[in-house]
Amino acid sequence: MINIGHFPPPKQRGLILHGILILILTAITIFAFINISSADVGPAFLIALLIAFASFIPIPFFLYRLYSLWRADYYLSRDSLTINWGLRVEDIPLTDIEWIRPADDLTHPVSLPSFPIPGGLLGTRRHPDLGMVEFLASDSRKLLLVATAKRVFVISPEDSAGLSQTFARTTELGSITTVESKSVYPSFVVIQAWESGIARYLWLSTLFLNIGLFIWASLIIPSTPRVALGPQFAGSALETVPSAQLIIFPLAGLLLSVIGWIAGLYFYRWEKERVLAFIVWGSSTFTSLLFLLAVLFIVTTPV
Repeated sequence: MINIGHFPPPKQRGLILHGILILILTAITIFAFINISSADVGPAFLIALLIAFASFIPIPFFLYRLYSLWRADYYLSRDSLTINWGLRVEDIPLTDIEWIRPADDLTHPVSLPSFPIPGGLLGTRRHPDLGMVEFLASDSRKLLLVATAKRVFVISPEDSAGLSQTFARTTELGSITTVESKSVYPSFVVIQAWESGIARYLWLSTLFLNIGLFIWASLIIPSTPRVALGPQFAGSALETVPSAQLIIFPLAGLLLSVIGWIAGLYFYRWEKERVLAFIVWGSSTFTSLLFLLAVLFIVTTPV
């Protein structure tokens, strides 16, 4: 296959924005954790817990978008146009492309997808003239439409004019080999991994361990005012803290489990790397078990 062009999307603005959002959410999460560790059971504890959850939940979402933008690329060859966006891959044979034109040429503008932020214009919309439109773009000022028989793709190469001109020249030259259309979605990796009995067992074990730890900590905190937590020295009196600090264990377990699950999916995409995926998922299960045993040791230590 002869390489004709490499047309990456604008990335700098989106990478900076996503990085700032991740840092802000991480700072809020850490601040909420600190308040949880020092608050007694009551309104202040509940508010800090809700803030910690609300700020932590979007972090994996923005991390994936940051990773997707970092890897984003458009490749144009003599045979196909390949769109890479994170775990999303669309390989379109040039013979399937009906036309490529700027989005500004449309009579009815294309509506941007939900949550349109620079570096992450992703999702589908229905257009009155074009039908289903899928966004795999980073900059609303450089939108380019790629029409195929099944749907229209919206991309945003930095050099949109160059991609259009290269496509026109390539079409005149004709395709060298026949290429099959290929669509890969992030959900495909999850479904493929779920079909593995080992992966399914590790996922469910980690999930149930974390749920059990949350329930157990929630039951202990109201009934046990103080627990021994932190470094203890032989011959000295036990240092105790409010039992509300036990919530740190299930929250930390959840954080590490989510990170491990995503990292495992990253490795699972390649056949040769799948052993690493199982090691990461197994480590997450083992870590959750250790958190459970840590809480057991703490609550059984007399204070």
